[in-house]
Amino acid sequence: MSRLAKKPILIPEGVSVKADGRVLAVSGQKGANKVPILPFINVAVEGNSIIVTAKETMKQARSNCGTMWSLIKNAVQGVAEGFSKNLEIEGVGFRAALEGKTLVMSIGFVNPARIEPPEGVVVAVEKNVIKVSGIDKELVGRVASEIRALKKPEPYKGKGIRYQGEIVRRKAGKKATATAG
Repeated sequence: MSRLAKKPILIPEGVSVKADGRVLAVSGQKGANKVPILPFINVAVEGNSIIVTAKETMKQARSNCGTMWSLIKNAVQGVAEGFSKNLEIEGVGFRAALEGKTLVMSIGFVNPARIEPPEGVVVAVEKNVIKVSGIDKELVGRVASEIRALKKPEPYKGKGIRYQGEIVRRKAGKKATATAG
């Protein structure tokens, strides 16, 4: 069993958790989230904490216990605080704008790239920073990953879309290697 799963998950103020059969409903000030309970797992809501335990001692039950703990922890944190990822656009002529809810990016292709964010994800643009936010950690990460995948940062000039704080390893290029040899 995972070490983290042995700890109870504390429910913050303003968040309510209800177990309905094999689904855990979490709601708070940012919204509501439903987490399906994995097989071989018991989830108990006691006071202001959630306790996750394995029904059996088999390997799959122990694996599911840690996974279930993380899913519940992320759902509780999402409805209380929310999640966000920031992406930076770097390159001459690269820019992003919003048309309604659609993200339109000019990133060096013939036609502008358009991304329609799914329900529950909000995209905002400030100068060269794209902010992706929502209550579902997996969904926010997936949308940010799809945006980055359109134009990954290249190693020679560093142009492209990167996560804020991401360090891109730079390569020297032809000119530097020709003079060194």
